[in-house]
Amino acid sequence: MVVTTTPQLEGYQILEYRGLVHSEVIIGANIIKDFFASLTDFFGGRSSSYEKVLIEAKETAILELEKRAEEQGANGIVGIDFDFEALGQGGSMLMVIASGTAVYVQKNTDRY
Repeated sequence: MVVTTTPQLEGYQILEYRGLVHSEVIIGANIIKDFFASLTDFFGGRSSSYEKVLIEAKETAILELEKRAEEQGANGIVGIDFDFEALGQGGSMLMVIASGTAVYVQKNTDRY
């Protein structure tokens, strides 16, 4: 499965558009991560624990997109877009929404 945030795939020709695909992932951050994130807020710097949760949610959303695209007979997804939201009391849950267009592509055999 070839995926991209761009509307085209370099080196590939889109033969057919198979439709929109989307996925929603909601993942929670536990109290220990919240504690260390609050220290990061106080002292400054990056919160690697929250970054790991965000990366996991984004990767899961992409895997779900790929699964739904395969169900439509696609072998690629173009125009992927991500939206992120904090949910729950105190923003303790993270929601990642991913969407894109499932396509059937063929690799270009033309040599430049």
